[in-house]
Amino acid sequence: MVDQAVRDLGGIDILVNNAARQHSHASILEITTEDFDWTFKTNVYAMFWITKAAVPHMPPGSAIINTASINAYDPSVNLLDYASTRGAIMIFSKCLAKQLSERGIRVNAVAPGPFWTPLQVSGGQTQENLKTFGEDTPLGRPGQPAELAPVYVALASTRNSYVTGQVFGATGGSGGP
Repeated sequence: MVDQAVRDLGGIDILVNNAARQHSHASILEITTEDFDWTFKTNVYAMFWITKAAVPHMPPGSAIINTASINAYDPSVNLLDYASTRGAIMIFSKCLAKQLSERGIRVNAVAPGPFWTPLQVSGGQTQENLKTFGEDTPLGRPGQPAELAPVYVALASTRNSYVTGQVFGATGGSGGP
């Protein structure tokens, strides 16, 4: 995938890692090893593999933006495996920012709160939780993807050339970074 992007686009100067698997489980006893592994391979390993392949192609001034979650800071009781991966992404981003600073590559993360995405309705939340999804934020509603996109655009911009190793929350006023 990375080689194709380099070939077709002439290089890579912005990498956004945004893949995710989220499945609601009321108890650790419901999470199989296969489910746990699938969540980590989708959310953490894929980010690692793609980033490792992309970095050699990224010139100084490039940006990597990883998607963490408010669950890295305030985990939902029903998202044990997902929240664990989001915590790993947060730390991965902070450490990678230190590693890549000498190459002139910035690394940051975005930690969304409740946003309407396909994750929610495809098993990421229970049907019961979907009825009031996001209503417990100070803004009283879930966010929409169009409200989150500007955070990624800002982090990709060279105007933020002094911003690295940070996690930016978009949580509707709830806790987080």
